[in-house]
Amino acid sequence: MPTKPRFLPLVPVIAMAVTLALSSCGQNQQGAMPKAGPAEVGVVTLQPQRAAITRELPARVSAFTVAEIRPQVGGIILKRLFTEGSEVKRGQVLYQINPETYQAAYQTAAANPAKAQANLTAAELKAKRYSELVEIKAISKQDNDDAQSALLQARASVASSKADLETARINLSYTRIVSPVSGRIGKSSVTAGALVTANQATALATVQQLSTVYVDMTQSSAEMTRLRRDFANGALKGAGSKAQVKLILEDGSEYSKPGVLEFADVTVDASTGMVTLRAVFPNPAGELLPGMFVRARLEQGVRDNALLVPQQAVSRTPKGEPTVMVVGADNKVAARVIKASQTVGDKWLVDGGLKSGERVVVEGLQKIQEGAVVKVAPAKPAASAAH
Repeated sequence: MPTKPRFLPLVPVIAMAVTLALSSCGQNQQGAMPKAGPAEVGVVTLQPQRAAITRELPARVSAFTVAEIRPQVGGIILKRLFTEGSEVKRGQVLYQINPETYQAAYQTAAANPAKAQANLTAAELKAKRYSELVEIKAISKQDNDDAQSALLQARASVASSKADLETARINLSYTRIVSPVSGRIGKSSVTAGALVTANQATALATVQQLSTVYVDMTQSSAEMTRLRRDFANGALKGAGSKAQVKLILEDGSEYSKPGVLEFADVTVDASTGMVTLRAVFPNPAGELLPGMFVRARLEQGVRDNALLVPQQAVSRTPKGEPTVMVVGADNKVAARVIKASQTVGDKWLVDGGLKSGERVVVEGLQKIQEGAVVKVAPAKPAASAAH
């Protein structure tokens, strides 16, 4: 019986051929891939510029003037003549003390000068007669001396009675307790019917002038010493006759009116090593209240040739040193450790490690590493980059 010819199945053969073809095609495509070019980065070229050097310091608000109201004579309070929490004017009557005893003392004192003046007139006439009689030896010298002494005593009595009258008048006026300053008055510690004494320890009320306020800041003595050294060697220049101060309120908003630095304390707090600085701020709307915590942005000087680097260009080493990536003349990237003492707006103020004309990478830092060749383009402005 003749043997039938055997034929190989076509499907496995075709599949093998397709696989070889695809493999060959893939090798050709890999061999044809173009080599990647240098990464593009955005840089800023450092140029010296004038920069205002500021510090943000913790601070508290205090009243410009504080007057604690205390009685200067004793007695019973008849009336309270103000509304707690209201504005009062200088000289406005706040309390009325019962004036009856002081009125009587004043009337008594008012009668004494007339009596003393009458005694003085009689003493003057007697002294004049005796001075004439002693010249003709009609009286003894002792009698004349007594008459002259009586005249001096009479004159002293007149002066004393006038002083007593003035004292009585002042004490009577003190029964009307007035505000020594204009400002806002707080709560009253007494009511009508209360007994008060002269110069007592407890104030009846407190008046605070708030149209202008003080803002007291604290700064370390070490930082103040460094600033003075910078001024001495010319690194910093004065910002003007009086430094300007701005306030950041507790909610993060900026107070609308600037203040001026008045003075720096002459002593250092031994427990904290801090120096107190005081600024004066207008407060027409009463937004700033005594005791309020704020942050004061103090302009401490001007640097004419400052080098400023955008904050996004600066990173930190494991040791905490600030570094930037600098593009050299051959477009190679190199890491550079810098000295950055503080921020000025959205930039770091560079004290060392960079010089004018160098190019610092701001954009594309994640695409590069030290030694890489890059394609350089100017960095976009911060406002554009944000969009």
